[in-house]
Amino acid sequence: MRILIIGPSWVGDMVMAQTLFQSLKQQHPDCVIDVLAPEWSRPILERMPEVRQALSFPLGHGALELATRRRIGKSLAGQYDQAILLPNSLKSALVPYFAGIPKRTGWRGEMRYLLLNDVRKLDKARYPLMIERFMALAYAPGTELPKPYPRPALQIEAASREAALAKFGLELDRPVLALCPGAEFGEAKRWPAEHYAEVAEAMIRQGWQVWLFGSKNDHPVGEQIRDRLIPGLREESCNLAGETSLAEAIDLMSCASAVVSNDSGLMHVAAALNRPLVAVYGSTSPGFTPPLADQVEVVRTGIECSPCFDRTCRFGHYNCLRLLEPAKVIAALHSLGGSDLIATVAEVD
Repeated sequence: MRILIIGPSWVGDMVMAQTLFQSLKQQHPDCVIDVLAPEWSRPILERMPEVRQALSFPLGHGALELATRRRIGKSLAGQYDQAILLPNSLKSALVPYFAGIPKRTGWRGEMRYLLLNDVRKLDKARYPLMIERFMALAYAPGTELPKPYPRPALQIEAASREAALAKFGLELDRPVLALCPGAEFGEAKRWPAEHYAEVAEAMIRQGWQVWLFGSKNDHPVGEQIRDRLIPGLREESCNLAGETSLAEAIDLMSCASAVVSNDSGLMHVAAALNRPLVAVYGSTSPGFTPPLADQVEVVRTGIECSPCFDRTCRFGHYNCLRLLEPAKVIAALHSLGGSDLIATVAEVD
């Protein structure tokens, strides 16, 4: 059975999509899974053993370019028995349709009835979690999803990780606290830099080192965090945001003894690496896309206006994040075992 997955456009969603791939493999151990997705997602897909290959999709989010989609579809004709679409857009259904894939599965949305022939109606009450909505597409309509649910699990090659450590001159002589202060969704997901700095200072004073992760857009906030550390402590931090590729970030994060992250794609990466994780929530809720790992502490204020799911605070105060004190995150780290001052590479593995 040859299956083409039309992948999502966000890092966190792509990580969570592994639960679909795992579900397909549980039912059809010999099935072949290829994923058509943006090129940036290749490092994630290459670390999923269920995926045979990542197929690069050249169009940006929202671009129609019908002729290009038709050309890509025709190039895939005759290669697959089924296509499963994770985005709910009409555009995402065009390539499988042009490819003439016999079975085209997806949730109903954007008037794409003619492009799909296995159209499902989503019951949000039955499937409140995103991973449930992904996994359900692996089964016949109405099937009860088997539990326990699979969890994303990215595989790291030791040689690749060692190369990343060497490239950035990083050593594991101290336990590593990874901080992920960015969030592409918007400001209402970003815990203040001064709060992150307090956590960084407390952990460095306990014998840790701090690595900051994120995109190029997150590099300035990483510098704001480091600038708040006094000389002598600042040297135990490294701002990797915007400096690494996504592949290098994944490999380096696998070295972390603990992670503190906003609700972001990197939060899901950390969970898929099974790192002890403190997840900071502001405008969003862990009820839809919680981090899936063995050791997770979710921290949030739970004030009346949260969650609002807005990109920016409609009141301008961002109290759902501002009022979340660093002491609460530090306590969560300690509850995960973050007060231990010794972390060997073997323990990280």
